[in-house]
Amino acid sequence: MRSDVAWALLLAIAAVRLLLQVFSAGLIGYGYSADELYFLDCADHLAWGYVDHPPFSIAVLASVRGAFGDWLLCLRLAAAFAGATTIVLAGLITRDLGGGRAAQGIAALAMLVSPVVLFVTGYYSMNAIDMVIWSIAFHLMLRVLNGGDQRLWIALGFTLGIGLLNKWSVLWLGGGLGVGLLLSPQRTWLRTPWPWLAGVIAVLIWAPNLVWQVRHDWPTLEFMRTGMRDVMAEKPPLTFVREQFRAMHPILALLTVFGLFHYFRSDGSPHRLLGWTWVTVFIILMTSGTARPYYLAPAYAVTFAAGAVFIERLAKRRRWSRLPQVAAGLIALAGVVPAPLVVPLLSPEAFIAYERKLGMSRVKTEFDEGELPPQFGFQFGWAELTEAVARTYEELPPEDKARAGILAETFGEAGGLNFFGKRIGLPHAIGTHNNYWLWGPQDCSGDVMIVVSDSEEKLRGWFASVEPGRKIACQYCMPTLRAKSVYVCRSPRRPLRELWPELKNYS
Repeated sequence: MRSDVAWALLLAIAAVRLLLQVFSAGLIGYGYSADELYFLDCADHLAWGYVDHPPFSIAVLASVRGAFGDWLLCLRLAAAFAGATTIVLAGLITRDLGGGRAAQGIAALAMLVSPVVLFVTGYYSMNAIDMVIWSIAFHLMLRVLNGGDQRLWIALGFTLGIGLLNKWSVLWLGGGLGVGLLLSPQRTWLRTPWPWLAGVIAVLIWAPNLVWQVRHDWPTLEFMRTGMRDVMAEKPPLTFVREQFRAMHPILALLTVFGLFHYFRSDGSPHRLLGWTWVTVFIILMTSGTARPYYLAPAYAVTFAAGAVFIERLAKRRRWSRLPQVAAGLIALAGVVPAPLVVPLLSPEAFIAYERKLGMSRVKTEFDEGELPPQFGFQFGWAELTEAVARTYEELPPEDKARAGILAETFGEAGGLNFFGKRIGLPHAIGTHNNYWLWGPQDCSGDVMIVVSDSEEKLRGWFASVEPGRKIACQYCMPTLRAKSVYVCRSPRRPLRELWPELKNYS
């Protein structure tokens, strides 16, 4: 017989996640991330697809902005709400595995404090929603495994389809579930129509995004190829494993080991399918060579839950009544130290001092090292960039100002200029990066362009006249932004629309 859901406990832990976000976004004062600024521009161009992400998270963002505006706290609370929902779902998954109140609390607490979960639910992106999608899928699968109505497969197919409209990485989850079916006693279900119906439903829901991909020559596949070849840092298998210990947290990695033992214990587990699912996803990512640490985070709930059940049952079997409380205490304390490294809880100056005191090396990324790591550095500099462009624009002769356009090379720069620039009357910026390139030069003639770039030589290949301008003065922004200047370019060597195909940057 399953235990009752510890609703009060789960909702209390979820509330802590929301309060943490209010403190971070409302009081600490970091800015919008490059991704958030880009996504806000995408929300002005609703479509069934984008170069570097599917459409669902953008549709949700458009709804959030329509209801609450684009205030930073609103965006961050939307992400934190996804994190809070995942915390509650972790408790429900634990209950489905047979866990009582103590186990549900341990699993929920683990989801609250895991550094990488805090990171992906700390700012608005498809990754926060991805956490919820995977957890719902695990919950539905567990209900089927526990003898629930077979029509739950329909709900699972719908969940996976929405997941694919949010992020293609749900294919890893689908592949993991398929391997789990083949390697577990539930392989007999493959002789029934239900798993296949779930797959068909998922693909049908995903279909509009696939049609969009076909109509635009599969830009996402090109983006993925370019990223794996030229952008993403190489991750050998052992590096990925080592980074998982850090991203998950060593104590929670131990909880995951307990969870896998629960699934694969010698007396056999009716839920072994989920163990195979997790192992399959882990192997896919470990052997990919480019997986980032947060890619595995959506799968954490299913092993944290099983690990919590293992601890609770061990305590009962050995009569160690205090073991769940000790485990919960260790998990809570473990989350205190890394939290400021992944969520803005300290001022930049305090963060730098804290990081130096810890003496921890940063996770290797494709970005140059700055005073702040990328997750924070990309939240600075956009207002300063806009100011430099605005001053350059205001100094143009009236005849040039009337026809001037603005061109940026990265989606963060274009998004920042459009978000902050519309408040002061700057022309709408165009860009060459990802979906900005796909949106094209719009109504820019190219005769007079204010361009943000780090290469005057490159610009001289595009324009006959290039006047170097201001540098971007920002202390805590990424070095890549500080290295750029604002140029005034005139007399394009070819019409901008004719030059545009050569400017494409899918990365």
